[in-house]
Amino acid sequence: MSKIKIELLNANNEVRIEHTRESQVHVMELEEEGFTHLACQELEYEAGDKYRITTEHPNQYLVVQMDEALYPSLIYVKGTVWEYELPLSYKQAYPEKAFTGRQHYVSARYATDIEIGQYRNLALNAHDQKHDSNAFPHAHANIETRNDPTFFARNAIDGIYANFGHGEYPYQSWGINQQADAALTLEFGRKVEIDRLGLVLRGDFPHDSWWKEVTVQFSDGSEEVFHPEKIRSVQYFDIAARKVEWLVLKNLIRGDEAPFPALTQIEVLGKDVIATERKS
Repeated sequence: MSKIKIELLNANNEVRIEHTRESQVHVMELEEEGFTHLACQELEYEAGDKYRITTEHPNQYLVVQMDEALYPSLIYVKGTVWEYELPLSYKQAYPEKAFTGRQHYVSARYATDIEIGQYRNLALNAHDQKHDSNAFPHAHANIETRNDPTFFARNAIDGIYANFGHGEYPYQSWGINQQADAALTLEFGRKVEIDRLGLVLRGDFPHDSWWKEVTVQFSDGSEEVFHPEKIRSVQYFDIAARKVEWLVLKNLIRGDEAPFPALTQIEVLGKDVIATERKS
């Protein structure tokens, strides 16, 4: 099993964490076969800080947790390096205590074959970022209301289902600023086999509308059309099983005259193709 390296870098790509008496920073870095955690005391994050995760071999499945307030995420990293930029300047879509204080614990490990191969929500990634960071799944869109972090596309795959309101955590969502051609792209970074979708529409009624029709385009060239209802609970839609690398939500038709439809979460149920092929 290969090892994993974790570093905390500043805005100038300099390593911040050093075990020196002068800095009064106490760091423990445990690097075993397949697992690394970094624990530190007496260190406050600064603007531009980021974690760098480095693997010995490219294209790995990792389970990461870059803050105690975030859910661990099973991600697929292309290449050997993934950088997680701490969202200190746009924390509105994160728990209030995330990335704060002077005591921190982060971890990264290789996912097990069982974790990779299980039938699961392949869209879930609490560590997705606005930009493409080489880690998947990754969500991005052609519009995000006012470029406001509480309406970024990444919010639709962060695992937070609260949808009775809108705005700051825990009511972050993908907002489209009433744009008629709004579309959200979800990239998996590798081939996956899927057969079911779940949509959680934002339900801050009467402020919100909903989409009575949604078209999903798949990377294999096919499309399917779904008709959600005006409800707050997750709505599941069975689809023809297919192997894809990405999908796009588009042609979003509003259900009534309220001006603000939005997406709280999308689920994509299926399995990794590589795991399926290993077992065949």
